[in-house]
Amino acid sequence: MRAARYYDRNDIRVEDIPEPTLLPGTVAVDVGWCGICGTDLHEFLEGPIFIPPSGCPHPISGESAPVVIGHEFSGTITALGDGVSDLSVGENVVVEPYIIADGVDTGPGQDYQLSQDMNFIGLGGRGGGLAEKIVVQRRWVHPVGDIPLDQAALIEPLSVGHHAYVRSGARAGQVAIIGGAGPIGLLTAAVLKAEGLTVYISELSDARKQMAHSTGVADEVLDPRDGDVAARVRALTGGAGADVGFECSSVPVVLDMLLDAVRPGAVIVNVSIWGHKPEVDMPKLVLKEIDLRGTIGYSNDHPATIALVQSGKVDLAPFITGRITLDGLVSDGYDQLIHHNEQHVKIIVDPHA
Repeated sequence: MRAARYYDRNDIRVEDIPEPTLLPGTVAVDVGWCGICGTDLHEFLEGPIFIPPSGCPHPISGESAPVVIGHEFSGTITALGDGVSDLSVGENVVVEPYIIADGVDTGPGQDYQLSQDMNFIGLGGRGGGLAEKIVVQRRWVHPVGDIPLDQAALIEPLSVGHHAYVRSGARAGQVAIIGGAGPIGLLTAAVLKAEGLTVYISELSDARKQMAHSTGVADEVLDPRDGDVAARVRALTGGAGADVGFECSSVPVVLDMLLDAVRPGAVIVNVSIWGHKPEVDMPKLVLKEIDLRGTIGYSNDHPATIALVQSGKVDLAPFITGRITLDGLVSDGYDQLIHHNEQHVKIIVDPHA
């Protein structure tokens, strides 16, 4: 089968490799679509980061570069391993792409995303979505019903937004301010709107501001060039400030804005992955008793996220801004997202084309 494999920084190759083997307790999936994630771009430009370098195998997967990449994907079940009886061949599914030790409890209420040596399918080994086929453990497979497979490829990043929402403790009727309208910022906003919050987004890019407006995920889109965003948020909330903030840009001035824009006693959730250590205005955090929280991945968020899409509360179709072939992964995918990122939310790849 054909697959995209990461060898090293700026070195991704589309190659023919053997098909994965079906084992007891696993599920074979014919990949429908796979999204390109910001993490993939970081690996391409700056890595390896999550990807184990050649000769340094991951402690759970036992693999190192070259590895098949892609962790935002959907597909159709083609075979079930011994012991798997609650799924059916022909079902459309998404994969929660974790590499986690077999003994870790992934049941309800478990923070398995924080387990030792956690990594991701499509980064740390065990195949990936930028291949025609993949075999994964049953516990990571989630049926999506009638959600189209192209839209279902966005369930994984939408689950990141859902987990950030859960971490925030936000509830319907509250006000949220999001810093950054990139893919994760927009999808986090989609979750918050679906859960009944008023959502304000701060963003500079005209294209991304338009996307926030056109998708209906924001009640107000605020441009820092048009004035003090924090002051505008306070004005919109009768002087109180937002109840919750979400940092989705990894830009220090955005974090500063959020500290100003939220009310005393508010929660700020950092969703973005920082490539450097930012300064934090600790006096402001202390004097306002702000709760600054981190979030990584998801933990039993996929079922709730899938339900939001199935119910129609979240429409993923407008966030797909490009469809490409596997051969065009770098030229039509990575290069577009690196050099023209403001024009895109999600580019998805058909690994069979």
